[in-house]
Amino acid sequence: MAIEPKQRPTVNSWLEEELYQEFVNRPGQVDESWQQRFTAEPPVEVTPPPVSQTVVLPEPEPAKAAAPVMVPALTLSPSEQLVPLKGAPARIAENMTASLAVPTATSQRVIPVKVIDENRRLLNHWRSLHGQPKISYTHLIAWAVVRAIRHMPVINDAYAEVDGQPHRIVRRQINIGIAVDVAGKDGHRSLLVPSIKNAGEMSFYEFMRAFDDIVERARRGKLTPDDFLGTTVSLTNPGTVGTVGSVPRLMPGQGAIIATGAIDWPAGFQGVSEELRAALGLCKVMTITCTYDHRIIQGAESGAFLGKLQDLLEGEDRFYDEIFEQTGMPYQPFRWEVDRGGAAAGIGEPQRMGEIAKQAAVLQLINAYRVRGHLIADLNPLGVKPSYHPELDPANYGLTIWDFDRQFMTGSLAIPGDLKLARLRDIIEQLRQTYCGRLGCEYMHIQHPEEKRWLQERMEPQANNWPLDDTTRRRILLRLLQAEGFENFLHTRFVGQKRFSLEGGESAMVVLDECLERAAEAGVQEIVIGMAHRGRLNVLANIMGRSPRQIFRQFEDVDAELWVGRGDVKYHQGHHGDWVTSTGRKLHLALCFNPSHLEFVNPVVLGRTRAKQDRLGDRAGERSMAFLLHGDAAFAGQGIVQETLNLSELRGYRTGGTLHVIVNNQLGFTTLPDEGRSTSYATDVAKMLQSPIFHVNGEDPEAVAQVVRLALDFRRTFHRDVVIDMYGYRRYGHNESDEPSFTQPVLYRRIEARKSVRDGYLEHLLKLGGVTKAEADELAAQRRTYLEEELAGVAAAAPAPPTRESVLGRIWAAYVGGREAQCPETDTAVPRDRLAALLEAQTRLPESFHLHPKLRRLLEQRRQMARGERPLDWAAGEALAFASLAADGARVRLSGQDSGRGTFSHRHAILHDYEDGHPYIPLQHVAPDQAPFEVYNSPLSEAGVLGFEYGYSIAYPDALVLWEAQFGDFVNGAQVFIDQFLASAEDKWHSLSGLVLLLPHGLEGQGPEHSSARIERFLDLAAEDNIQVVQPSTPAQYFHVLRRQVVRPWRKPLIVMTPKSLLRHPQCVSSLDDLATGRFQRVLADPAADPRKVRRVLLCSGKLYYDLLAERTARGCEDVALVRIEQFYPLPEELLAAALAAYADGTPTAWVQEEPLNMGAAPHFRVRFGSTLLGRLPLEFLGRPASSSPATGSAASHQLEQRRLVAAALGAAASA
Repeated sequence: MAIEPKQRPTVNSWLEEELYQEFVNRPGQVDESWQQRFTAEPPVEVTPPPVSQTVVLPEPEPAKAAAPVMVPALTLSPSEQLVPLKGAPARIAENMTASLAVPTATSQRVIPVKVIDENRRLLNHWRSLHGQPKISYTHLIAWAVVRAIRHMPVINDAYAEVDGQPHRIVRRQINIGIAVDVAGKDGHRSLLVPSIKNAGEMSFYEFMRAFDDIVERARRGKLTPDDFLGTTVSLTNPGTVGTVGSVPRLMPGQGAIIATGAIDWPAGFQGVSEELRAALGLCKVMTITCTYDHRIIQGAESGAFLGKLQDLLEGEDRFYDEIFEQTGMPYQPFRWEVDRGGAAAGIGEPQRMGEIAKQAAVLQLINAYRVRGHLIADLNPLGVKPSYHPELDPANYGLTIWDFDRQFMTGSLAIPGDLKLARLRDIIEQLRQTYCGRLGCEYMHIQHPEEKRWLQERMEPQANNWPLDDTTRRRILLRLLQAEGFENFLHTRFVGQKRFSLEGGESAMVVLDECLERAAEAGVQEIVIGMAHRGRLNVLANIMGRSPRQIFRQFEDVDAELWVGRGDVKYHQGHHGDWVTSTGRKLHLALCFNPSHLEFVNPVVLGRTRAKQDRLGDRAGERSMAFLLHGDAAFAGQGIVQETLNLSELRGYRTGGTLHVIVNNQLGFTTLPDEGRSTSYATDVAKMLQSPIFHVNGEDPEAVAQVVRLALDFRRTFHRDVVIDMYGYRRYGHNESDEPSFTQPVLYRRIEARKSVRDGYLEHLLKLGGVTKAEADELAAQRRTYLEEELAGVAAAAPAPPTRESVLGRIWAAYVGGREAQCPETDTAVPRDRLAALLEAQTRLPESFHLHPKLRRLLEQRRQMARGERPLDWAAGEALAFASLAADGARVRLSGQDSGRGTFSHRHAILHDYEDGHPYIPLQHVAPDQAPFEVYNSPLSEAGVLGFEYGYSIAYPDALVLWEAQFGDFVNGAQVFIDQFLASAEDKWHSLSGLVLLLPHGLEGQGPEHSSARIERFLDLAAEDNIQVVQPSTPAQYFHVLRRQVVRPWRKPLIVMTPKSLLRHPQCVSSLDDLATGRFQRVLADPAADPRKVRRVLLCSGKLYYDLLAERTARGCEDVALVRIEQFYPLPEELLAAALAAYADGTPTAWVQEEPLNMGAAPHFRVRFGSTLLGRLPLEFLGRPASSSPATGSAASHQLEQRRLVAAALGAAASA
């Protein structure tokens, strides 16, 4: 059926005719929208839509009767053939004939496309980074046409005749037709011109989506009748076939049709080299024509319209600004500007200086990207876009769009091919891809040029995008499937229970997996892992190899009786096991237990790692390494992080480099980053190190895997820490019973709309063709089945006994915990001649060593002690304990503030050459086959160092590991470790430690902060023989208690209240024989007291004993006995009873202490013994009055208080 001539022809009429014929012959094959159209209104009945009143658009006037025109008969040559036009070609012919009735004129303009091209490149670079389709030239031009029509609405009008009179149809709505080249069924190519409705009210990206939709449907044959109705203006692009300029036909009903020609160099310069064109400041051009209905549009209006169109395409009226803002790009768009630096600018000195300035600008720009590029990197998966930074804008350095195709020296830029010259465009694109993609890097704070250069040569040639093989990609997918599957299983099976899920940060499992793979390849055999509670269950199940059944049993909580008074929550648990990599290499993994104090496990991990390295002789950290998984809020907020980082390069604490990974949830409980830190990044504290900081988008698992490789290579090469800041989010609240939208409603709406990391990566792999959806579903199903089987086994499984796991196998197998009474006493004496030899050995120095003159007396005194001519002082007793243990094969490690010399200048374990300052440690030279003795001056830190030494002790149970406070008062700076680790680790985790704390203690008039190590706090924590609290009063007692800590197999933390003034007290001495016999005595009876004369018994400890003894001696008092409590806890009652057995029942007894009565041991003994000791001795407590502060700040007041206390204890008033 042919369309009747009465129907107004349009450029799409041929399509309608074809579809109608298809409808007549095979109705079911035609789209439903066309079926409805043809049923209701066959083509022959089509009437133009009304315009306020009946409007008849002009039709071609019938030819007036005229004399017949004599048309010569058509004669064909033998080589010619007459082919009738049918279908689309025939309709096109009719349409073109009809278009002759529209009186048109055409304006044209040749415009440079430089600005269009540069902005399009920049937009597409950003969009490709986000997996979004490219913006075409036509997208931008069509949008500019719409914007120009809004400025010149006359172009949108149409001509109509009403009652025979000419009228203008003023159209408020811009319906722009887009010419689409399509292939007909017969193979001929034709144009369809569907229109985008009301384009003037759209944003650019709404317009782009509508544009792409209509083009895609046109090519698939899915256009509807409505797509062709109401077109007001059209855009055609014959330039796609190379046409430079075109004057298209204007169909009735439209005011104008815009045509764009080919984009190319001006004809006269097409044969010129690229270098010359760049030097001359030439760019490609494009011809744009506007063919318009001359009845309603005049030439000046058309020309003004094209002028406006050019202005927009060159950046006027914020044309590109709005697009960039909608894109969320951290760049400023390019605008038209005059080239002032090309070859045409002239020659001579000014030109030369201009070129030098441009070259300097390029080098500045390269450096700026290295320093600041990370600030505009695409790091945030939640769509929070980075903002513009002027230092990354070429315009800030005087560079223009005309410089982009000019060559400049690349300086130190490691560009592919090691090119010394490159176009500015290539330089900038290389920099953007390297530093502003899904991976950003901060490294220019590093002060070592070779390390910065190493990073540049690794990152820049590949633009931080190294190829991954299919095996790696499949492994990444598997880890994501396991991580998501485990979390989903827990979420559905244990609804509302706390698990601190990893969802939103699943790529952390990719980090761990890749770390294990790469570390094993590099020869690492053991990795110690530390992390907080978020994601720990996932790591336990999918990395550490802990049975999900054990985890599910804890969720079911079916062993209530078993864990009464002990144990810990499931997400604090540690584990150890072996991991086999994809290439068959084996790694031993140890996940440290951690309380809810988040980052406090960090130094524990480092200490544990260092202990393993020391045992293996692995000082470079090539066989063992530490891996720390942090939270963003805690990394920035907790000071222990800085303390731990500070240890990384110190001789006594370095481990060859720790891999730090921040799982950046961008939220701390309910606190946003701008409420929780003053820094740009959570990782800024790490800039204190000479270490790179990598920021990576956690929704790009491949970028995550790639940055792990880079980080580990840096660690292996330079033996330094590396930090990876992996941006993600927290899908649920702080825990699964928390409602996060109370405080972050907008953020959580955004999070709820996001697909999982696993789903996003699977889509990526499906596009690459490396895996099928069926394969992925099968892997997920297998994992789900396994978890179901594990859960089903919970009810049938017997509870596991709460025994301590041997975290170091055979090493820990020789040591025990539990009650002290169950461990037999061990002799700690050392033969006298051996003691003498060990002490003498410490006085022998290399001949070339220049001893400080003031220390010669010290060494001479030691020689006298070795010969038995002088009693041993405190330092000598300690030195002999260290020397004898080292000579017996036990490592001794002492660290603390000023521990080498000793706070009170008493130890001098490290001697410094008086001439050149080099150190010499005599204790390292006491026996030819001795174990190492190490003493380290620590940084001014309590928590970090104590945590490190605790970690060291749990991995080296056969060593004497000591931490010394500068003053005992300062130990409260590490209270978390005392409470959460030392005191409770055995009860919570079945984890033992033999760490020794040396805490200088005693009230000596030095003020509130230099008096008390707070014995009461340790005794408050004492239960179940969990710790040992002692205050030795002689060098021999100190010697024996240190040796006991190593010689006997009972491993509990030992807290030693060490002396200050007693270090040089003439009565606080021992003989070599005291060390050569016996063992540590928990209670020391009074050998000088005659029980028959004793009318009062004073229990005391430490320095106060010597004060009481001196006063008793001065008075000649014989009725007072002084019994020393050397071990406050554990204190077997039978030992105390034995020391007091000689005194008659009812003998008044008092516990006397220097501390206020609400401090010290008094509260502990009061609770334990009450008012009657051993059921037969009345007990009172003497000390300073209860106080909120441990001591006075006045030395004179202290002396007065001390005299009164001693007098009260001995039963007489003190003299003022």
